[in-house]
Amino acid sequence: MNNSYVNRSIKCTVNNCSHNNETEHYCSLETIKVGTHESNPTVCQCTDCQSFELKQGCGCK
Repeated sequence: MNNSYVNRSIKCTVNNCSHNNETEHYCSLETIKVGTHESNPTVCQCTDCQSFELKQGCGCK
């Protein structure tokens, strides 16, 4: 994935995401989808970036 594009409207510090531009700490997507894993979210931790894709070769499981 070419993530040299920087969307200055979407900050990102998740270096394990393939859409992260690590140099500038922004997302390289035009848009993202935010969702939840809870039926009734009440705190920030209940939300997820559903556009997340694990970067290949990052050593993550």
